[in-house]
Order: sequence, then structure tokens, then C-alpha cells
Amino acid sequence: MPFHVQVYQTGEAEVPGPEVFWMSRFDDWERLAFYMVVVRGPGGTAVINTGPPADLTELNVAWRAFAGERCQFRRTEEQTPSSILKREGLPAEEVDFVLLTPLQAYATANVRMFPNARICMSRRGWIEDIFARPDFVHVPRHLCIPDDILKYLCFEAQDRIRLLDDEDTICPGITAWWAGTHHRSSMVYRIQTERGAVLVGDCAFKYGNLDGHPLGIAESLIEGSKAYARIRREAAHFIPLYDPEVLVRYPGGVVA
Repeated sequence: MPFHVQVYQTGEAEVPGPEVFWMSRFDDWERLAFYMVVVRGPGGTAVINTGPPADLTELNVAWRAFAGERCQFRRTEEQTPSSILKREGLPAEEVDFVLLTPLQAYATANVRMFPNARICMSRRGWIEDIFARPDFVHVPRHLCIPDDILKYLCFEAQDRIRLLDDEDTICPGITAWWAGTHHRSSMVYRIQTERGAVLVGDCAFKYGNLDGHPLGIAESLIEGSKAYARIRREAAHFIPLYDPEVLVRYPGGVVA
């Protein structure tokens, strides 16, 4: 029995055009929609990304300092993770896997909501984004994983952390591969469904990144080129984790 995949919006923001499309659209602003993806099937239930912090103040201070007053994260009450799970009829205790990409506060801030889940993330990203960071990283560590969540992961949840290799299997029907491009912790998750392979990732912010306009806020355009080619080869359906177009292509967020 293949997996069911549904996408839920956890907030939105506007960012300068070149952040999304490299060296392009300098006079434009691009709307981003942030998503949590719920995957249900025979191998268990997985949640891809857990939504931003309850208090958006610190995140928005950093984003406005980076791109100006127009750049801020916005969220409605119905877009909070607890509201999403309630609508889905999914108790957080029944989630088997939390899959993270990338290690950024808008994805990691609510992992403690899922007390029984294996928490899966890139081994490379855990090392290079969190514990052995290069001299220059454009996001402060506490905005990758908030301090309270990092403490939780290192102590209370340490036995449930699973660090993923660059090619790995979560469970039968869900695999993962390292994409890089955006962050050292950027993964692509591949879910087998009745509609074919659904790939979910942040290496491309929007569908337009796959066909000639690579991601602007990228740590490696070379990694992006390789990741986009692989997505085009493997995906029957691709979910870029920040594109509003996702909910147009898949009404109600139902991908498969």
C-alpha cells in the first residue's frame, strides 16, 4: 500500500527576488509559502518539518536586518502545527518519524511536539550547520536550531535522533538523499505513492529553480545543478518547500 502525502502551510513571507532566483529579478519581491508535509502509509506516519517558533520576534528581527522591513514571517492561528494536526486528526504521539530539511528554525522549532518520533536529519548538516560550523555561515546557529530545542535534542531526545547518510532509507517506501545547495543540512525526501515518486526538498525554493534560474540564496550552485537534474529524473511530483504554486497544483494540499 503506497503512502498518502498532504501539504499544509505553516506561514508565509516576502523576500527580494534575487534570494529566490540567482542574479535575477532585482526589482521584484517573491512570496514564499512555508510547508509541513504529512506522510501516512504502511511504514508509519512521518512529518516533514515542524513549523516555526511560537514567538516569531527573533526570527523576524534577523530577516528584516537581512532584507528590510518588508521581509518578515507571517502566520495565522490555523497555520500553527497544533492546529494542523488537530484538523488532520493526527495525534502528535502517533507520528513515527520527523524528517527535517533544512536545519532552520522555521523547520526545527516544534520537534518536541512529537515525543515518540525518530528525528531524522542530515548527518553532514548536523555537523557542519550546528557543531563544526565553517568560519562564515549566513545564519546564526540559534536560528538553525533554537537553544531550547538543541538542548532537548542533545539530552532528552538523544536516543531518538537519527543522522542520515547522504543516501539513506527512512522506512520501506521513504528514502532520503543529500541535496546541499541551500544549506549543508538540505535533504530531499522521496516518498513512493500511487501517483509515482513524490520528492520533497528545499534545494529549490520554487518550481522555476528547476528550469534555468537556480536558487539565489545558495551555498553551492554546483550542488544545485546536480540536485535539480536528479529531481527531474526521479520525481513524478516535486514539492519545493516554499512555493505558493504547490497549493495551486495540488488543491487542498493533497499530492497523492
